[in-house]
Amino acid sequence: MFLSMGIEAIVSLIPINLHLQKIGGRSQLRAHSLSSNHILCSLISPSIESLSYQHPLLLNSLTRKQYDLIKGHLVDMKNRFNEIFPFFDLINLELFPSHIIIDSYANHFSFHFFTKWVSHNIKPRVQELDKITIELLDDPSIALIVTDASVKNNVTTSIAYIHVQDKPIMKTFHHTLNIMSTKAELIAIRCGINQATSIDNISKIIIVMDSIHTVKKIFNLSSHPFQKHAVSILKELCSFFYRHPENHIKFWECSSYCNWHLHKVVNIETKSLRPTPIFPNKLSWDFSKKLECNDLANNLLKPSYIRGGLWLQNFGHSNSLCIRATRAITNHAPIGEYRLRFFLNREFRCLCGQYPIESRQHILHGCRRYNKYWNPRRDSINHFIMFLKQNPNAFAFANAIT
Repeated sequence: MFLSMGIEAIVSLIPINLHLQKIGGRSQLRAHSLSSNHILCSLISPSIESLSYQHPLLLNSLTRKQYDLIKGHLVDMKNRFNEIFPFFDLINLELFPSHIIIDSYANHFSFHFFTKWVSHNIKPRVQELDKITIELLDDPSIALIVTDASVKNNVTTSIAYIHVQDKPIMKTFHHTLNIMSTKAELIAIRCGINQATSIDNISKIIIVMDSIHTVKKIFNLSSHPFQKHAVSILKELCSFFYRHPENHIKFWECSSYCNWHLHKVVNIETKSLRPTPIFPNKLSWDFSKKLECNDLANNLLKPSYIRGGLWLQNFGHSNSLCIRATRAITNHAPIGEYRLRFFLNREFRCLCGQYPIESRQHILHGCRRYNKYWNPRRDSINHFIMFLKQNPNAFAFANAIT
């Protein structure tokens, strides 16, 4: 078992027990994406729309003793309901086929993407944005919204500046705890649109942001955890387009690489703020998913579950280092602990004379034969590799050349 887990760690395959743990947590979260009239929701919590009828097996109707005796997935789902604040809105009118904005007002909005990894695109994009600024000076019917968001200490800061005739006439500012940056950017867009549509004689709205994929969430009609914000934005836009047939909105992507002056101001401001969370708060649905992955990755010497997190990149450049690291991680090394298990007639005591069995734990944390042995408080892969480099004889055969 330990051998297979070690190999999984080296090639960055998450161990099966952690994978099952993640799947179980995700399935508990799925209840939040169900409509309020779903049978599982009627078992977990009473529906506001149907207070006159409650399911006979509703968990809330059980006594404390009965509830404590139940050990099942449904109870786990209910416990997660206390941690998550909902953002799904599956049965809203704005998502019905006859009210879809893409069908009714397809010509009233447009998207201008930016390929940030192509350097020669930067100058033309800056020139296009400067042209918008010049147009803004002469046309009071244009509202320019510049947004950005930043995450620090699990607190997301979102800012939106609303410019009319090249003057910032409004600024929205929000701190939100335990949400992802995508949701924070949607909050900034939502507030910016809400403020711009309330200004008299505005017929054209231009939104500049550094991540236009966030805007796609607004027009995504499938189930996703940003629906409440998306629905609110869709309502504002439908009302804005209905007001006059010439009203429209444009979304421009402006990467921070462009260093465009109006976006740079917002970008610097969001990153300069260092908010500190004061009160505990519930988690957003997507933030809870992220925490589950982080919890799995934070186990001592477990593979990172974020973006692959390959261990081989730390020692794959050296064959001897890779071999010794593999032996140590899998505990399949020429040490006393291995000889005691497979070769009973061989010596298994540690040569330092301080420990009856030469084990991996002893070598890493206490054996005096190795200089600068591993401090138990250092639990990262980098400290482990540092130990192997400083002690070339660790987990090596006696006649091996390292």
